[in-house]
Amino acid sequence: MELKLFNSLSNKLEVFKPLEEGKVSMYVCGPTVYSYAHIGNLRPVVTFDILRRLLEALGYEVTYISNITDIDDKIINAALEENVSETVISQRYEENFFDCCEKIHARRPTHVPHATLTIPRMIEFIQKLLDKGYAYQADGDVYFRVNMIKDYGKLSHFQVENLKSGARIEENVKKENALDFALWKKTETGIKFPAPFGEGRPGWHTECVVMIQEYYPNGRIDIHGGGFDLKFPHHENEIAQAEACFSHSIATYWLHNGFINVDDVKMSKSLGNVLLAKDLLANYGGNTLRMAMISSHYRSPLNISEEVLISAATEVNNILNPLKQVDIQLQLNKIKVDNTLNDENIKTNFLSALCDDLNTANGLSVLFQTIKELNQILRRQDYNRALVLRNNILEMLDILGLEYKAPILSASDIELFKQWKAYRKAKDFTKADELRTELIKRGLM
Repeated sequence: MELKLFNSLSNKLEVFKPLEEGKVSMYVCGPTVYSYAHIGNLRPVVTFDILRRLLEALGYEVTYISNITDIDDKIINAALEENVSETVISQRYEENFFDCCEKIHARRPTHVPHATLTIPRMIEFIQKLLDKGYAYQADGDVYFRVNMIKDYGKLSHFQVENLKSGARIEENVKKENALDFALWKKTETGIKFPAPFGEGRPGWHTECVVMIQEYYPNGRIDIHGGGFDLKFPHHENEIAQAEACFSHSIATYWLHNGFINVDDVKMSKSLGNVLLAKDLLANYGGNTLRMAMISSHYRSPLNISEEVLISAATEVNNILNPLKQVDIQLQLNKIKVDNTLNDENIKTNFLSALCDDLNTANGLSVLFQTIKELNQILRRQDYNRALVLRNNILEMLDILGLEYKAPILSASDIELFKQWKAYRKAKDFTKADELRTELIKRGLM
């Protein structure tokens, strides 16, 4: 089946073709771990987790790399405020991040490189750029010469002259050019590392390029992903360094997910409307939060509100309750479960929806249509067809990352169902209602 992805580099939808047949290499920028993860940190986690699952469903062997930036000015400042080491800060918030990832049902990446563990390779990389003339030293810092990259701005699709005004450019009199960015920073406080150009720490934009090189020596991969806010300057500067060092743009396909709004207002610390992931997960659960995220296309802005989350919780229940009833009836009627049975048309329609630039909204439409048929089948008590639909639904849920745990009936559960049916048949609705209440308490209705 043909997979199409919107490539930010070409600014158009393209048919996916991996560098190596049957294998996919994917790198997604991870968090800078200086505080608790917010809901925005989880959107790329969910987006690219689904892409990974889809690629695997299509038969690809996927290597998924996502880094941890465990050294940064914000980490240093947090450590100074608490009078602890940077490691204490970074480990605390890394644990929180991965705990949130687990609760939203994201699989752990194949590799999780850390910036602090890749310092020697970064120093080598920066030295190579210095030797080639793409970088220069200035008072202990090392900067990249942007004007040596002829097509700088090709990812963000900005003209260089327009980038100098209005973009996130760090003003620094030591730079030859306002767009030049730091490869190495001389630091007076906090953790620092020895290097030929002086003690300090690497610049953020260099970390990801080198961490990719840890697993792919030529620095080239199939897919590079991250939030839309990383397109410029972070990803643009990654490409510039790769062009200088390797003569390529790192990835064939660059994918970016949209922003998150809170009650239709862009989430930002300055507005004080940042939602912590751990709080939302505690209040609503992983399935609900994930459903809210995948109900919109990954490239579109996502609005999070109480109304949106309540609606997502209802949709999750509308999916899981019929599934639960199927599994209960299969056990009550002693029907052997064959997980290989499925409706190929449903499977094709679902995969086709996701293969259209990861259109999860259309994929959910196929899922809900299947749920609708399942409810009709359950009323007709056609449990053989119900089993087929059940298998299709479970496959769709697995790719979407929505969790379902099938009920396992005990002997007393089965006996309770038999008594309930007997009372209903005898039209003793009072006793039938009492047993129904008990079945509800057990989570079986």
